[in-house]
Amino acid sequence: MVNLTRIYTRTGDDGTTALGDNGRTSKTDARLAAFADTDETNSVIGVALACGDLPDEVRQTLSRIQNDLFDVGADLCMPLRASYEWEPLRVQAAWVEELEADCDRYNADLPALRSFILPGGSAGAALLHQARTVARRAERSTWAALAEYGDQPAEQDAAKGTGGVNRLTATYLNRLSDLLFILARAVATTGAGDVLWQPGGGREQRPR
Repeated sequence: MVNLTRIYTRTGDDGTTALGDNGRTSKTDARLAAFADTDETNSVIGVALACGDLPDEVRQTLSRIQNDLFDVGADLCMPLRASYEWEPLRVQAAWVEELEADCDRYNADLPALRSFILPGGSAGAALLHQARTVARRAERSTWAALAEYGDQPAEQDAAKGTGGVNRLTATYLNRLSDLLFILARAVATTGAGDVLWQPGGGREQRPR
């Protein structure tokens, strides 16, 4: 169980913070950017759930994803090591497969897409589009962390804070952004429908 008895610690006042293995690193570390963006994705989904008037089925899916995203953040903050005193929580391939199944299920009932979509249509759809863009950023941040730290475990006697990043975290965030796009469309169809992009802003095209 997590027991949070004190919120401020002052330990980060030197510009560093602790990773999951208690190793310390700069607050500008690429891994911190990755799990901060993941946390922001979760927060935007929370706003969509609170304010978006979403269908019950979509709410259930997003509630599961909110828990998943906390797990993704826990994975990102724990460097890969050859062994641990306690095995950490890691994103599993089955989680990605679950997102893909959700994509297929929700997409099956949507009308064919014949243009790009503008965020909007309803508050819920717009917020899910926002969550999608933040999830894409979280994925990019995770790939940046992978580029810097790799995806291999640290040696047995390596210092804390060393070790690679679980590549499945990036895969999960990629599929999540796809699902959020589909869910935004699913929510929009319960109202006015998708807001379609009009090249040229819908202006009358005049000959030059």
